[in-house]
Amino acid sequence: MIVIDTDVLWLAFAFHKDKRQATNSIFLEQVQADQPATTIYNVLELLGKMSFNLSPDRLDEWRSWLIDAYQLLIIWPTNPSLTTAAPTFREEIFERPYQKMRTVQMPFMDSLILNLAERTPNATRFVTWNARHFQGKSTLQVLTPEEYIQTKA
Repeated sequence: MIVIDTDVLWLAFAFHKDKRQATNSIFLEQVQADQPATTIYNVLELLGKMSFNLSPDRLDEWRSWLIDAYQLLIIWPTNPSLTTAAPTFREEIFERPYQKMRTVQMPFMDSLILNLAERTPNATRFVTWNARHFQGKSTLQVLTPEEYIQTKA
């Protein structure tokens, strides 16, 4: 399973003239074969950014323009398929992210997302345009969309 970071999805929706757009689009097409996923924290981060430009009605349709469009699995912290018992709120929101922040110097949102992605069975890779922020800090292989495409060539 490939876990996709917010910046990849944000680029697809908001920065149509960005020089990475073509690569981003190819990645989002190719990743369909590898069961793409994103965490609920990524979804909320993206919806927060999109809320400045979308009407409330359009924002409410996020499942169709985000999840259905990219065939994404949403990873929840209480997902019964997680190998460990459902974490408490304190573990999920404070203790686990804090350990990442403390040991590998990582911002809160990144640590929250990465913690959940790492605990997801079958997750093998984390794809982000900010790979340098995560490399050496995760049990998952960290790639940019461009690097992912190169592994498929």
